[in-house]
Amino acid sequence: MQTTFTDEQLKDLGTARANEILRACVHCGFCTATCPTYQVLGDELDSPRGRIYLIKDMLENERVPDEKTVQHIDRCLSCLACMTTCPSGVHYMHLVDHAREYIENTYKRPLSDRLLRWVLSKILPYPMRFRVALLGAKIGRPFARLMPDARLRAMLEMAPKTIPPVSRNDDPQTFPTQTKKMRVALMTGCAQKALNTDINDATIRLLTRLGAEVVIPDGMGCCGALTHHMGKTSESHASAAKNIKSWIHELKNGGLDAIVINTSGCGTTVKDYGHMFAETDLADDAKVVAGLAMDVSEVLMKLNLPEGGAPDMTVAYHAACSLQHGQKIKTFPKDLLRTAGFKVAEPADSHLCCGSAGTYNLMQPEISKQLKTRKVQTLEAVQPDIIAAGNIGCMMQIGSGTDIPIVHTVELLDWATGGPKPPAFSNTGKTASPVPILR
Repeated sequence: MQTTFTDEQLKDLGTARANEILRACVHCGFCTATCPTYQVLGDELDSPRGRIYLIKDMLENERVPDEKTVQHIDRCLSCLACMTTCPSGVHYMHLVDHAREYIENTYKRPLSDRLLRWVLSKILPYPMRFRVALLGAKIGRPFARLMPDARLRAMLEMAPKTIPPVSRNDDPQTFPTQTKKMRVALMTGCAQKALNTDINDATIRLLTRLGAEVVIPDGMGCCGALTHHMGKTSESHASAAKNIKSWIHELKNGGLDAIVINTSGCGTTVKDYGHMFAETDLADDAKVVAGLAMDVSEVLMKLNLPEGGAPDMTVAYHAACSLQHGQKIKTFPKDLLRTAGFKVAEPADSHLCCGSAGTYNLMQPEISKQLKTRKVQTLEAVQPDIIAAGNIGCMMQIGSGTDIPIVHTVELLDWATGGPKPPAFSNTGKTASPVPILR
């Protein structure tokens, strides 16, 4: 694609990167075939190719974006399926993130939008605030249908029926292992700590059982993804900087073989810290952290999971977009589940988003609901005993649309290697127990 940015414009790092990405696009349109919003809406401007044209026009002309441009860019899920499909290697993620930052800095949204985004950015990244908000949403849930705004209804409807107690395993500490093969830091996350404490608990048990000493470093917090995708760069970088400093301190004082992340949306962002902090004082440390960041499935592949142990059970595996498209990890979770003895089935539309996408299901509830319905139907079609995923957002989204229990992949792997039965099974009537191979 031909661009006409001036030399003065290209002095800006974000604009220069956008120029590189735009020039790589050859207008082929392959991306439209795998874009969830284009599949649902059928509008060229709701496809990656259409959004690329809008972004190019907006940035080249340095114009204040109009409502139409903002609407189409806001509708992007950042599922990154287009990056998997693109034959030209267009790095759409960096382009749309820069466009969102530009919009945040130049466009004045309606008051209701500004308030919603402010509330989400000030609550979701902070576990204790989020817990309080969840309690309030739980109380208000019966009145969701009375809410005049679809986004407010979605916020109330997505509130879980139960809020787990705080897990002390998320406090700064070290979990030893009997046969130490590696030392890893576990990112405990933010929203996940409020929504589902079983995931980190299972991750710690599984890693230590397989020979990884697990440290929970002091000073960690939100990865910055939520505010980053809103275009709130200063807030996202502040969150990310705290993590970088925390992990570098741990690396220098105790040594680290990996930073383990069990929420794939966070993993995609942390692995991009090198780009986010390029040409800043934290550039070198950010690159080190990005290089150490690994999805939990990547680490488990290195630790040689024992074979067998799982009950005779079919698992429908949901591939989170941030894992399969953002991190290009497609086979490891399925390989691990099969090694543990589970039968693994995949839905017919495994490449398409479930509609969660961070806060997308709260800000674009109508589109999100259509994608959820489609995803749930294809998952249920394989008639599984349980659904497994590697991202808390996907788990909450899919779980709100089906009676089939859904758990994190590590919960099943923990169970198959001697850990407790996942709590999600409590109402399924399943009585099968795995053979405890390694304790």
